[in-house]
Amino acid sequence: MKSKVVVLALLILTAAILVGACSHPPATRIASTERSLTLIPMDGPITSKKAELSGLAWHGDMLILLPQYPERFGQNDGVLFAIPKSAILNYLDGKSQDPITPTTIRLSAPGLKESIHGFEGYEAIGFSGENVYLTIESGKNAKMMGYLVEGKVSADQSELQINTSQVVKIPPPVLLDNRTDEALIVMGDRVLTFFEANGAQVNSSPAAHVFGLDLSPQGTLSFPNLEYRVTDATLGPDGQIWVINHFSPKDTDLLTSSDPLAEKYGKKSPQQQYPQVERLVALKDNPSGITLAGSAPLEFELAKEPRNWEGLVALDRRGFLLVTDKSPDTLLAFVPLP
Repeated sequence: MKSKVVVLALLILTAAILVGACSHPPATRIASTERSLTLIPMDGPITSKKAELSGLAWHGDMLILLPQYPERFGQNDGVLFAIPKSAILNYLDGKSQDPITPTTIRLSAPGLKESIHGFEGYEAIGFSGENVYLTIESGKNAKMMGYLVEGKVSADQSELQINTSQVVKIPPPVLLDNRTDEALIVMGDRVLTFFEANGAQVNSSPAAHVFGLDLSPQGTLSFPNLEYRVTDATLGPDGQIWVINHFSPKDTDLLTSSDPLAEKYGKKSPQQQYPQVERLVALKDNPSGITLAGSAPLEFELAKEPRNWEGLVALDRRGFLLVTDKSPDTLLAFVPLP
């Protein structure tokens, strides 16, 4: 009798374990993995918080770092900063541990800032050969407006000249203070710009704006409801569009009761210690529009103080480079691909 009781108890325990296992989502759904960041030290004026870096792009093998307010550096319209790819690779490969001092590129945009009412600086940058494209933010509250401009890079990369006679408006889909098209990519013969706030509760019909290389408007593409902020974009080595997806506790207008990506892929306990969100999300460009790629976000290992990531580029097939604005400092970082 005692042996039968033991066998029965084991059967009940086994059944309970099986039922419990079946009541939870498959382990593959909890696929989010935090990635550690490697900070790349810099030196010179760029390390000042007043740099407020807002975008990154490659021009050949030169990394271009865009300050939101270039006029804060140099004379007239100011400067952008540049770092050769070789210097970044040497640091990451352990060939050098010295801080990198960027060179500067003069910006020539006579009268542009004065011609845009409520000018709030440059937000994104991208290149197609010698052509350069930048978005600009302006206004406050219900008078927000985005703009797209283009220009040329000199043959010796010493100057970037903006065509100030052609300034294209990008009306925001919803009026939120300090929110315009903050991300930009160049895909073949198209320039795509992305609005900063695309969450379901603040933007019911998000869309990417499409322009020709001559800045001719070419309509819009549907864009997924992606919570929090989209602050920059880049084409990854796999051809997917990767975007910075960021949330800081100060972004009270973007608070949400539901984060579908976190609910689908989960977060490990270190992520749950802090209220901020710092991650990269992969998207796909389809004939019907831009959609989520269906992969887990690339979550960053978080620090106690939120980092406001504003610029993003792919680094070959290794991973991505990112920069912050002034929060908490001017930071250049590398994050590897999964």
